Amino acid sequence: MGVIHKIGRRKTAVARVYVTEGTGNITVNKREFTTYFPTATLQYKVMQPLAMTENAANFDIKVNVYGGGTTGQAEAVRMAIARAMCEVEVENRAILKPEGLLTRDPRMVERKKFGQKKARKRFQFSKR
Repeated sequence: MGVIHKIGRRKTAVARVYVTEGTGNITVNKREFTTYFPTATLQYKVMQPLAMTENAANFDIKVNVYGGGTTGQAEAVRMAIARAMCEVEVENRAILKPEGLLTRDPRMVERKKFGQKKARKRFQFSKR
């Protein structure tokens, strides 16, 4: 099979995934993925495409991820793994696409405008 390299993005997080045949080890930035993503929901998001395609114990995955926060990074990793599973077997696309795992989430943080406190919040108006 060789090495499959895919990229996933979410907000400002970018994840590069390298998938090889193996026993199911997942390392994120040279650490075990359960220590990098400590909460159960983030671990579920990372494992979701592997569980849906029933490949959790078939591949070793190395991940380099940077930018954004923990949730954005987990969802970027999820997208990259889903793309890799589609390349492993074409039938996996029919499983992952209806769940929205192959769709890039376009939502980004809106920029702060000048003369305002935040993107939409304004300074308090005082009538004196």
